[in-house]
Amino acid sequence: MSRFSVSVQSESFDIGQISADISEGRTDIGAIVSFTGLVRDFNEKPDVTALTLEHYPGMTESALDNIIQQACERWPLQDVRVIHRVGRLTPGDPIVLVVTASAHRLAAFDACAFIMDYLKTQAPFWKKENTDYGDYWVSARESDQNAAARWVENTETTEHVNSKAQEVNHESA
Repeated sequence: MSRFSVSVQSESFDIGQISADISEGRTDIGAIVSFTGLVRDFNEKPDVTALTLEHYPGMTESALDNIIQQACERWPLQDVRVIHRVGRLTPGDPIVLVVTASAHRLAAFDACAFIMDYLKTQAPFWKKENTDYGDYWVSARESDQNAAARWVENTETTEHVNSKAQEVNHESA
């Protein structure tokens, strides 16, 4: 049974509880991989005191659902959870959580990285960094675009890995 969920929320999240929820009663999962992004106290300028995240309700969730769907088309996933916070956050606060679960570790690792790379470039979030010297909107980064572009270049490799994972699943059944 596959489960997938997206949440855009102001509240924090508990990675331990989410991992426990994913694995509860499941014997088909061989790997759970997670990424948690945190607010830094520096970015484009030093001395970041807060980060304010805004989104377009409905559109943001739809974009995240689409990214998860793309990941599911590339890798055999049993579960995916994406949580992205909005509102005013301070350094050290968690911003985003991506959790992927699969029978195979490589699929879970790659899918988690893919989702995060695409989230950074395709999901409509706006970040304003607050400093002691004023506030500014964070610009899109070329490094994020390059990270997402690697998945376009790796489509053939991903299809091969996915095919091999399905062969292993079929042979062990």
